[in-house]
Amino acid sequence: MLDMPHQPLQVAAVPSQRTSAREDQAGPWHSEAVCRRDEAGLFFAPSKEPTAARLAREEAAKQVCARCPVMVECREHALIQPEPYGVWGGLTAAERRVVLTRRRRRDMELKAAAPTGRIAAAG
Repeated sequence: MLDMPHQPLQVAAVPSQRTSAREDQAGPWHSEAVCRRDEAGLFFAPSKEPTAARLAREEAAKQVCARCPVMVECREHALIQPEPYGVWGGLTAAERRVVLTRRRRRDMELKAAAPTGRIAAAG
């Protein structure tokens, strides 16, 4: 079910009143999420959604996220999982891919710039 973009029944995406194992993994931030009170369809694309409709829906979802007290926690959850679909923490799946790519690049640069731990010979 998680690999189908038109399925809004992803428990961690729009938490239900029930607690599931997946919710427990996501953390306690779920109970504070503003999206608990909004329609799941706002955060996930129906199949064959026209581009203009998708952009409008994503913007509406981002507006919900913007007023959410746990937006950062939600975003980090989606980046760590990684969640392949939907708007999470104010970012679309494509935007999250960009963030992940930048993080990987930054991590590689930091690793390359880190000292090797070898002591240089004084000479």
